[in-house]
Amino acid sequence: MTGSTMGSTYSIKWVSAEGTPATETLHEEIETLLSNFDSEVSTWREDSDLAQFNAMPADSCREMPASVLELVGLGHILAEESSGDFDLTLGPLLQLWGFHGGDGGQVVPDAEELQAVLLTVGQQNLRVEGKQLCKSANVQVDVSAIAAGYMVDKVVDHLLARGINSYMVEITGELKAAGMKPGQTHWKIAIEEPRDDERMAHLIVKLDGQAVSTSGDYRNYFEYEGKRYSHTFDPRSGRPVMHELAAVTVLHNSAAKADGLSTVLLVKGPEKGWEFALEHDVAALFVLRDGTQFVSRPTPSFTALTQSEE
Repeated sequence: MTGSTMGSTYSIKWVSAEGTPATETLHEEIETLLSNFDSEVSTWREDSDLAQFNAMPADSCREMPASVLELVGLGHILAEESSGDFDLTLGPLLQLWGFHGGDGGQVVPDAEELQAVLLTVGQQNLRVEGKQLCKSANVQVDVSAIAAGYMVDKVVDHLLARGINSYMVEITGELKAAGMKPGQTHWKIAIEEPRDDERMAHLIVKLDGQAVSTSGDYRNYFEYEGKRYSHTFDPRSGRPVMHELAAVTVLHNSAAKADGLSTVLLVKGPEKGWEFALEHDVAALFVLRDGTQFVSRPTPSFTALTQSEE
């Protein structure tokens, strides 16, 4: 089953069992799930719940669907765990640098422009009150850093509720797999090498109940005066992260958490990210640039998971 969602694509494979619904029925149900989610969280359509919240002034509250409240709740957890290296209000920064609409150009803004936009950034200005989302400053919420992982989890929940226990769900690159394929073979997932020029498998892992998420600087970036500016931002400086860490892959039971953690580790960089991963027992694979080569550094948890799958 394939289709379009969130400006990209999704792909779902599963093993049918007695009593599982027909493909057409399941496809329709999942399309409805994805369509409803888009109407709730899209920042590209003015009529979405999140877009209407973003259009409200400071010191406003609005009743929001459960998806938005859950995503903001996870965002707060990630922000607290990472000491502020995760933030759901970076949309204006992405626009300023030309990564998210903006005026169409990808440029390095001057210091005054950057400081002005930083005044409109800060997840600490968001709070959930019952079924309402409130903001104490004029911030814009963009959940794209964890939205795809969140929907992978929701689609998985739907498949399980329909009696499907062996599946592979991929939405815009975020993925989770469990069970066995026909013939009792594992779901095998290739982790890409972070190359700009071609797509090449860096590592192949077997998944059974884990989600996998990779964040890197090699797909969405621009170069200016010999420097690479990626679409992953440090919330404090308002600038793209710039270090030798090219990509981070995280394995986790939750696709949403894997999605967020891979971003956190990329923002933190090779040293602080490594320390964070060890401290929080994150199964992560760090891929660093070393000239024209790449060096892999798996955490003990990542090694234990992938070795156990041999």
